[in-house]
Amino acid sequence: MKKPVATILAAAGIMVAFAETSTNTGSTGVVPEKKYPWESSVSAGLTLTRGNSQTMLFTVDYLTAKKTPDNEYLFGIGGAYGNQNSKDTVNNYKAFAQWNHLFSERLYGYLRADALRDRIADLDYRLNFGPGVGYYLIKDTNTFLAAEAGAGFEFQRLGGKDDSFATVRLAERFEHKFNDHARLWQNVEFLPQVDKFDNCVVNFEIGIEAALTKSFALKTYLDDTYANRPAAGRQKNDAKIVAAVSYKF
Repeated sequence: MKKPVATILAAAGIMVAFAETSTNTGSTGVVPEKKYPWESSVSAGLTLTRGNSQTMLFTVDYLTAKKTPDNEYLFGIGGAYGNQNSKDTVNNYKAFAQWNHLFSERLYGYLRADALRDRIADLDYRLNFGPGVGYYLIKDTNTFLAAEAGAGFEFQRLGGKDDSFATVRLAERFEHKFNDHARLWQNVEFLPQVDKFDNCVVNFEIGIEAALTKSFALKTYLDDTYANRPAAGRQKNDAKIVAAVSYKF
């Protein structure tokens, strides 16, 4: 009887050991590393009119973002070109990059760089970069609201004249997802010269997006740039409303 008992006990021990191994972290015993992929999209919009007037407006932009528990990376580049009766009415290009390092769930520091070229506004280039701090006033699964404040330095060639000066940056970012198919976003930033607050730029954007399929979406947004000191003979405000199709990957 001892041999069958010993055999049963040995088998039981093997089963227990197997159960402990299988209930660990997988067959390899290694905890799978959680991945934080880049979320990217490319959008393009085209408006044409023909008849008594001939107009065309083309827009394109690329956005990508990556968020981890400790860092957030944001990057975007875009442009718009339009003409009416063979005369250019829109011709601008812009890009931005921002890195956020989270000190806590809501508090973070950031580094940001922006670039803009607007031929119609007689702006050859405007470059602004600098550090700052931000705080998520709301940070839920479907909604976030962040406020940011920082310093920067700006280089520009406006109306053929080169200039550079220190700036302050005050900004706000908001996004709300109604569900998996629709979202609303809005952001604004105020960039005054440190020693001449009337020399300022305000960038504003608000838009809504609705999914068509898993990868394609339709979005409509208002993009507005206000420069309190424009080039001679130019308007202070440049605004456009864009309807575009977006592809996400």
